[in-house]
Amino acid sequence: MDEAEDRRLVELSCAGDLHAFEEIVLRYERVLFNVALRMLGSHEDAMDVTQTSFLKAFRQLDSYNPKHKFFSWLYRIQINETINLIKRRKPLSELPEDLLAPEPDPEEELSRSEVAAEVQAALMELSVPLRQVIVLRHFGGLSYEEIGEVVAVPVKTVRSRLFEARHKLRNILVRQGAVST
Repeated sequence: MDEAEDRRLVELSCAGDLHAFEEIVLRYERVLFNVALRMLGSHEDAMDVTQTSFLKAFRQLDSYNPKHKFFSWLYRIQINETINLIKRRKPLSELPEDLLAPEPDPEEELSRSEVAAEVQAALMELSVPLRQVIVLRHFGGLSYEEIGEVVAVPVKTVRSRLFEARHKLRNILVRQGAVST
């Protein structure tokens, strides 16, 4: 995303331009929803968390420091809301069948496959910190530095968690029979 455009939209939003904030929502809604979906495994929960995150971002927009990347600030709100929901709810016993964002594109249609369901089930077995880095890296497309900024840990910790998460994810998928050794 274009950081200069983000800053411009934030400035306009802080000045009361609701259309500018609507543009922020349009820019980030899909990616935030997909991150929440992969973290939570529930379409409805992901929609709720994404909506709550944008509401909090709107209310706290004046606290955003333009010295930092806007999407990192917004992702941090999303991740906090996601973790709060995970702490409040019981673990899911069954995965929902529809794991995709509304209005899926052809790429997302492919993820309805059995493999996607097995990967999602495996993700849900990971601890929240490990699931977080996997989702942000592989489903959110963030760099190690960006992940570190979002989850407030050093890049070295991000690398370590990613290594552990990938190892555990592979072991889970092998156990499920989704991949061979």
